[in-house]
Amino acid sequence: MDWIDTALPGFGFTAGQLLFALIVIVVGIIIGRIARMTSGKLLSSVMSENASNLIQRIIYYTTIIVATLAALSYLGIDFTGVLLAGGILGIVIGFATQSVVANLISGIFLQIDKPVSIGDPIGIIDEHLYGVILEINILSTSIRTFDGVNLRIPNEKLFTSTIHNFSKYVARRVVITVGIAYHEEMKKAIDIILKTINENSLVLAEPAPLVYVDELSDSSVNLSIRMWAPSSVWFEVRTEIVQQIKKVLDEAGIEIPFPQRVIWNGKS
Repeated sequence: MDWIDTALPGFGFTAGQLLFALIVIVVGIIIGRIARMTSGKLLSSVMSENASNLIQRIIYYTTIIVATLAALSYLGIDFTGVLLAGGILGIVIGFATQSVVANLISGIFLQIDKPVSIGDPIGIIDEHLYGVILEINILSTSIRTFDGVNLRIPNEKLFTSTIHNFSKYVARRVVITVGIAYHEEMKKAIDIILKTINENSLVLAEPAPLVYVDELSDSSVNLSIRMWAPSSVWFEVRTEIVQQIKKVLDEAGIEIPFPQRVIWNGKS
């Protein structure tokens, strides 16, 4: 075993030290694989497969790099010059890729926090965008707008924006305003509208639909109509109810007035 303590020609370390350094690297690879598998099991339930795989690779290669640096440091290799050059290069790369890093981190947090999911109809208030989530990637999110345009939004912009998720909950409230002429009987109009709403099978019975006088405007008495419907059919319910209310009010002879203006020229 004398060869273990024998210095290698041209190097400042022995064969034993080299063997120990190689063992450290091998152990680092094993630990990296174990950490990758463990993190994969933990992350699979909280984020997408793409995001989970990315984090697993980061953990794996980071572990190997740390083990390699530790082994080389044990062999007495000086990293001062390399670290200095690497630090300068890192600063330059950092400034050049800060948006990429921001999008990457935002993508990871989107996968963990899950404010939106694939298939959700959403509104990005800060960007005045409305559409359906098609795909959530590490750096960007694809959205199909309601007028059929495919958009790619950087994850940082999506994560820092105010988002309306229209399908986060199973039910969503429908709000409609109907103006009734001043000479009409309000109770009769309310009863007719409530009857029409309650006959619609897609309107939820609980919370119960509500119709009430909300405003005395210039040309009409405005009734506020509020009901709840499943989020998946919210738009269909709203359009159907509006048509039905117009029909039953016409059949009952209840006037829905249009705005009127009286122009007075000041002459008697």
